[in-house]
Order: sequence, then structure tokens, then C-alpha cells
Amino acid sequence: MIQASIAFTPQSATSAIAGLLWLIPALPIVAAGAIALLKQPRRKLAAGLAIGSLSISLLLSLAAFAHVVAGWAQGATVREFVNFTWMRFGVTPVDLGWLLDPLAAVMLVMVSFVGLLIFIYTVGYMAHDENFTRFFCFLALFAGAMLGVIVANSLLLLFMCWEIVGLTSYLLIGFWFHKPSAAAAAKKAFITTRVGDVFFLLGIVWLFSQTGTLLFYNHGMGALEPLALSVLLTQHAALGLSAAGAIGLLIFAGAAGKSGQLPLHVWLPDAMEGPTPVSALIHAATMVAAGVYLIARVYPLMAAGAPLMPSGAEAVGATTALTVVAWVGAATAVFAALIAVAQNDIKRILAYSTVSQLGYMMAGLGLGGVAVGMFHLITHAFFKSLLFLGAGSVIHGCHEEQDVRRMGGLKADMPLTFVTYAVGMLALCGFPIFFSGFWSKDGILEAAHGWSLSQGPFYLLVFGAVLTAFYMTRQVCYVFFGHWRGHGHAHESPRVMTLPLAILAFFAMALGVIGTPAWPWFHAFLENRAAHFDLHGFAEPGLGLLMLTSSLVVFLGLSLGWALYGNKSPAPDAPDALEKAAPWLWRPLRDRLYFDEIYGATVIAFYAGWARVADWLDRRIWGGLVALVAWLFGLGARLNRFLDTQWVDGVFDKTCEEFASGGGLLARIESGRVQNYLRILAAAVVALAAILLWSSRP
Repeated sequence: MIQASIAFTPQSATSAIAGLLWLIPALPIVAAGAIALLKQPRRKLAAGLAIGSLSISLLLSLAAFAHVVAGWAQGATVREFVNFTWMRFGVTPVDLGWLLDPLAAVMLVMVSFVGLLIFIYTVGYMAHDENFTRFFCFLALFAGAMLGVIVANSLLLLFMCWEIVGLTSYLLIGFWFHKPSAAAAAKKAFITTRVGDVFFLLGIVWLFSQTGTLLFYNHGMGALEPLALSVLLTQHAALGLSAAGAIGLLIFAGAAGKSGQLPLHVWLPDAMEGPTPVSALIHAATMVAAGVYLIARVYPLMAAGAPLMPSGAEAVGATTALTVVAWVGAATAVFAALIAVAQNDIKRILAYSTVSQLGYMMAGLGLGGVAVGMFHLITHAFFKSLLFLGAGSVIHGCHEEQDVRRMGGLKADMPLTFVTYAVGMLALCGFPIFFSGFWSKDGILEAAHGWSLSQGPFYLLVFGAVLTAFYMTRQVCYVFFGHWRGHGHAHESPRVMTLPLAILAFFAMALGVIGTPAWPWFHAFLENRAAHFDLHGFAEPGLGLLMLTSSLVVFLGLSLGWALYGNKSPAPDAPDALEKAAPWLWRPLRDRLYFDEIYGATVIAFYAGWARVADWLDRRIWGGLVALVAWLFGLGARLNRFLDTQWVDGVFDKTCEEFASGGGLLARIESGRVQNYLRILAAAVVALAAILLWSSRP
């Protein structure tokens, strides 16, 4: 029996801001509901509701972040939560809740801030779209759901918001549904991510069956706390895995689907069919980051059973789950970077770049822990949002052209876009010292270099760094250098679009300050240890050589890219420089290493075959049985009708006729004439007398 109830668990140490944490996702969701009721012409009101709600969410997020930082600065571990019973299955409660800790605080600020800049940019980018109001409704719902994923203290609540994120991504990717490619991309994204979500759901059910709770933290009784983890470690699954390891792998499958990891990456590049703000929102700060955040959130489960280091810290990468995360991430980083080399759509290049960088984040989590992977997530959110919005500015200025071969020379026509795009490009490449991507990428390379199990991920990630610098140099050369190869005249975007670019460019550079070896503030904050500024951090053994290697790798990629594409203006239909140099390599990379074709020939063909079998069974077997049953019931109906009309109705009708005839005779007798009644009475008396006389004879 299911009983719904809301019963809040008292939290004596919970601050006021933690109690109001639910408002952060609720405000954009309520705004989305209000916008859904508006008519299409109410464009300003729709944009105002979406931007206003997310602005308040940002202020609340900043307040929550300040509260956590203040507690951390005083040496306290800030982890505040509010739990409540949502419903009961008999005597078993189903609890939900929200959580405030350093990880959630950082993500809340990043998502709300970057999302707000994308919302503002959207006002200019979608100004002429007839469905402007509906677009902001979807954006607000998307942002609210993603913020709900972040604040959730329950894996069940996280999964609910996770699925809303999936729904709204479907709506946003397919927003221009009149384009067949957009409609197909939306369905592809929805179905592919559901594959991962099936495994995620299995992990949730398994975790609940073993621990009796889906709360992350609950005064020592949560699923991520030592008591539950010890229970999971004692339960054995298949292939020598403990329940903790098996559940961790199932959850990672869900994260791989959302974050575009091999082999569930195929949806993410096609998602470029949506408007550019969607690309920035999905591929930079929010949806694809949800998978990385999920692994960071359940990291105690993923690392359960890892041996302790002498310092007391857990040895990352020592569990099966984290080892799988590390290898899949490293393989994805190289795989996607290779494909990005041979793409010509400006947004598709960035999409494969996103897949590659998500691989770096996953590898960082598996190799170096939460802080290493999350620092790259935060820096990537800013510089990749900058690149996507910059690409949108380019497309807007080039009259909706997206093929980089039909651009060129835009650094003169679009100087603001060029400068900000160059900042994002250098941050993504990991250009030394001055850009945040250098420090976050180097943290991952350092963790990979020191990984005790294998040096394989390190070499893969270094190769991926070379490719990243190469394909981004190729893209920038095609778009901004040489001469104009498109139609019409390019123009700079309006200020409502370029101002967010400038803000993002600033953070793409400045964020590196909080993650340098001299001041590892971000890592200390997430790991709850003190942070001090000390230049001796650069003297760590092997760090200087690693930084030099990383810098040389970047310069190698930039140099190769400039040598092949620098300041050249090939005709739009001319072969690419790499295609002329290595056609055997170019074609498979251009065709995305045939992954879609492989899926089409295997998985899709398998299900298509079963669909044909099901269709034949339905038409020939089940349809025939249904037709036979229908014929038998029809025959019974005809027999019933015959019996009814010929027997039941016939007998009834004949009886009614006889009664009617008798009634007619009696009606004629009952004429109302007294003379007739007297005659009948006289006849009756005579007849009675005759009967009496006859009966009285001797």
C-alpha cells in the first residue's frame, strides 16, 4: 500500500540558506510553468521571467557558496541537508532531500551563472524566431531540472530531475522540428541516453535493495556513508565484483550516456541541430556535465574498498569501477579528438571537442579524484560556453552559414567575436600559464602520470592534447584568417550577444588562478583542507618537467595546425590539406570512424529484424487468431440473432397477437349499450336454466 506524506526530518545544525536551497531549482521551474501559459507574442515577459528567475537562483547560489566557504575557512566541514518522507510502501519510507556541500555549492554557482549568460545571449540570437516564448519555456525548465540534479540528497530525486533534463534536451534539440535532421537528432539523443538510464535505474534499485535507502547522507545512515558502504562491500556480485563495484558500474553507464562517453557518444554531435544557445547549454555547462557530476557525487561508492594511502586518503583508481572510468575516459578523449580533426561544421567540431573534454573529466575522476575532474569541468564550462556562443555569433554574422570552408577573414569583420573566440580556443588547447585550461588539463595529466596501475591513460591523454591544439587551430584558421569565401558580407553580432562572450572570456582566463600548484584553492576547498599560497608548490618533484611536456605538446599541435592551414584560403570545394596529405586517414575520420554505420548494421539492424518478425507474427499469427476469434463470435452473434428473431421473438409476438385478438372481441362486447347487456343477460339466464333442467333429469 502506498501512502503519500511529507514529513521533514529536523536538522538542528542546518542553516537558513540550506533550508531555502530548494528554491534554486524551483524558481526556474515555476517560471517555465508560467511561460507555458503565455501567448507567443509575450516575448519580453517570457524572457524576463526566465532571466529573472535564474538571476534569483544565481543570488541564492552565491549565498550558499559564501556560506560553505565561510565554514571551510573556519576549519569546519560544511555538509547540510534536509530530508523528508515523500511516500511509504507499507512500512517502508521513500525519503527525498536536498544537500549543501562544497561540491554542490561550486556546481550551483557555475550552472546558474553560465546559464544566465546563455539566457541573455539567447535574447539576441533568437530575436526573430516565431517561437521565442516557447524556447524560453524549455530553457527555464532545463535549467531548473539541472539545478535539481545538483541539490538532490537522494539518488531517486536526482534521477527524477535527470529524466526531466533528458526530456527538455529532447525538446530543445528538436526545437526546429520542421527540419527532419533536427527531429531525428532529438530522437537519437533521447533514445541513446535512455539506454544508459536503464542501467542507471537498475543500479538505483539494487542500491535500495541492499541499503534500504537512496539518501546520500542521513546522520550516518545514508547510502554514501560508512555503514551502508561496508554492507555493500560484503555483498558479492558477478565476476568477482562486490555490490558496491557492480552498482558503481551501473551508475557509470547512466553517466556515460549523459556525458557522451564511448560507446554512447553518438547522440551528442548530432545534437548540434538545435539552436546554438542549446548547444552551449547542453554541451558546456549543464546536461553533459551531469554525468561527470553524478560520478563525483557518488565517488565514495565508486572508491569503496580502495586501499588507504599513508596520508589516510583513498587511493584513486584502485577499484574496478574507477579503473573503468579512467580507461573509458581516456579512450573517449582520443577517439573524439581524432574525429574532430576532419569535421567541417563549426558546431560539430566543438561537439566532438566536448566529447573529448568530457573524456578528460572522466579520466580525471578515475585517476585523480573528485577535485581533479571537477576543476576541468568548471573551467571547461566557461571556455566551451564561450566557444559555442562564439560559434553562434559567427553563424549569426555569416547569415546562418556553418561550414568553416565557406567562411574566412572574419577577424576583421567580427573583431570582438574573434578576440573572445581566440581566448576560448587557447583555453581549450591548454595554452601555458595564462589560460585556465592549462592548469585543469595539467592536473589530469599529472594524475595520469602518477597512476600506479598503468601509464596507458597518460599517453592517450597527451596524444589527445596534441589533437586538440591541432583541430582548434584548423578551425580558427578556416574561420578567422585568410579571405572571405562565403556569400554576402559578414557583420559583428549585437552587444546583447558579445557582452556574454566578453564575460566568459574573462573567466576562461581568470579561473586558472584558483588551481595552480602555488595556490590550489579549488582542490583544497573540495577536499576540505586548508589552502595556502606557496610558490614552492611549483617545486614538486617532476612537476616542472610535466608542465614543460604539456606546453611542448600544445605548441606542437598549434604548429602543425598553422603549418597546414595558417593564413590560407582554399576554395570551399577544394580538398582539405590533411585530406591531400593522408586521404586514407581523412575519410574514416570524416565519416566518424563509421560508428553510426556500425550501429546501423548491428544494433539497429537487429532490432529492425525483430520488428519485421513481430510485424509478421502480428499480421499472420496473432492477427489470424484475432480474426478467427472475431469470426467465431460473429457466428455466435448470427445464431443468437436467428434464435432471437425466429423463436423468442416469434413466440412472444404470436402470444401478443392472440391476446390482442381476444381483447378485440371483448372490446366489441363492451359496447356501452344497455339493451345489448340485457340481451346477453337474458341469453345467459336461458342457458343457465337449460343447464339446470338438463342436470335435474331423473
